Amino acid sequence: MAVGLEHFLILSAVLFSIGLYGALAKRNAVVILMCIEIMLNAVNIAMVAFSRYGHLLTGQVFAIFIMVVAAAEVVVGLALVIAIYRSRETVDVERIDLMKW
Repeated sequence: MAVGLEHFLILSAVLFSIGLYGALAKRNAVVILMCIEIMLNAVNIAMVAFSRYGHLLTGQVFAIFIMVVAAAEVVVGLALVIAIYRSRETVDVERIDLMKW
């Protein structure tokens, strides 16, 4: 049995669903960032699969662009988490209320 485009898309959809569930259900800010990374990697799998089976290079270019955005998101997100942890001593997103008076 050969691995086709459908298999990669199913894998991508499963990973994206796991990441979405984690981002919506978890309370730890670091875990939420990791789930967002899983979602971005799922999109990368879909892009590279379309690129492979469509014989185009654009999917791989988009995947590299998504990796750059993911790296920037990690840097900014972890910096925010560390700053919030230093001031509030928690990474629980339900206890972070910086916008309240």
